[in-house]
Amino acid sequence: MKDPHYFLNGLVNNNERIVREIYKNSFRQVLSFISNNKGQRTDADDIFQKALMQIMVRAKTRPFSINSSFEAFLFVSCKNLWRRELNKKKREVTNDQVIEHITEERDLAISVLEQERWEFFQEKLKLISDNCQLVLKQVFSKMSYKDIAERLGYSSENVVRQRVFKCKAKLVELIKSDMKYLQLKEI
Repeated sequence: MKDPHYFLNGLVNNNERIVREIYKNSFRQVLSFISNNKGQRTDADDIFQKALMQIMVRAKTRPFSINSSFEAFLFVSCKNLWRRELNKKKREVTNDQVIEHITEERDLAISVLEQERWEFFQEKLKLISDNCQLVLKQVFSKMSYKDIAERLGYSSENVVRQRVFKCKAKLVELIKSDMKYLQLKEI
């Protein structure tokens, strides 16, 4: 597995060979995800391209490090962009009024900000206890309290509710005590 910064630098420097390697290594997984979530090949092409642009713009404006593989980082970026796209489509209403569309630059800026917020959240999630991480991941995946209690061996749904409350409170405390939170919140 290559260092993620190999791909990041290749992308920033517009190295055609490395960009082709990124497509070869990652596009199939993104296409599969989008196809399985109400999308087409053209959607996957667009999202993949937007994610690459987002990563490149972000790296040029404010250097950052990737703590996973480049492929995983790119996939999460594509996944977040696609979910955002699906949410936008849900809110679109067809009527006779003129609708102002968000400019491409603003859309890119918003998606970069969302990605930074997601990474910040993931960073703070790793700082809470393993048990809290496990409980919250079950909640985030929409598992019922009853199923969580059974899976994790809690005595009742109420115990799970209390645990979720305490874990969320700890996570919120960690997030709000970081100066980066204020920066990301203000933008």
